[in-house]
Amino acid sequence: MKTARKRTVVLISGRGSNMAALIEAASDTGYPAEIVGVISDQPDAHGLRVAAARGIPTRTIVRGDYASKAHHDAAIDAALNGFNAEIVALAGYMRLLTAGFAEKWAGRMINIHPSLLPSFKGLEPHRRALEAGVKVHGCTVHFVTPEMDDGPIIAQAAVPVLAGDDEASLVARVLKAEHPLYVLALKMLAEGKVAMEDGKVRFAAGAGLVENADTILFSPADLRDEVDLEALARFTP
Repeated sequence: MKTARKRTVVLISGRGSNMAALIEAASDTGYPAEIVGVISDQPDAHGLRVAAARGIPTRTIVRGDYASKAHHDAAIDAALNGFNAEIVALAGYMRLLTAGFAEKWAGRMINIHPSLLPSFKGLEPHRRALEAGVKVHGCTVHFVTPEMDDGPIIAQAAVPVLAGDDEASLVARVLKAEHPLYVLALKMLAEGKVAMEDGKVRFAAGAGLVENADTILFSPADLRDEVDLEALARFTP
């Protein structure tokens, strides 16, 4: 008997490129999550048009229309309930959520952040990475908790920082890794292969993870189509 796909709602604030990657993955009925709605706090977010063009229902819930962050989050929660959401995926959602909201959706809400957490939490992580002179940068998918970019880590992707990089080139390289990483992490959550328990990540037995430290890093095929430095990208769940 086929397992029902997990009803997933994506929260965005801007162009929604990670959202688009999730929608594309979920267009395959064999993918364990179904994108049933997209919510934005910005009425002019490009991602709303992208979602609508793919037939995904959208909602705009603007912060300025509500008396407080708590009231705003309550409206988002009501919309999620209206979608019968089982999983919430933040994809470039640029507002901090209230503790009560984060706690209500604990273990069912994930976020992607463009750095190798816990390094460079918050805004402008690429600029800060370049200023720090790091040689490896990347992105992280984690469970959402009340603290900003502080939840238990599900998976990370690393990319090289090259000598000639500026912020734009580094953003582009990390973004190339973000899309398959988020697809992988949502798949694992929807299949029950990863969960949050007692503030930590728990991987299910038989999740397909390799325990050997020499082989735990792997590179998805779509990052190895060309023989170049992009092939250095590595993923670790």
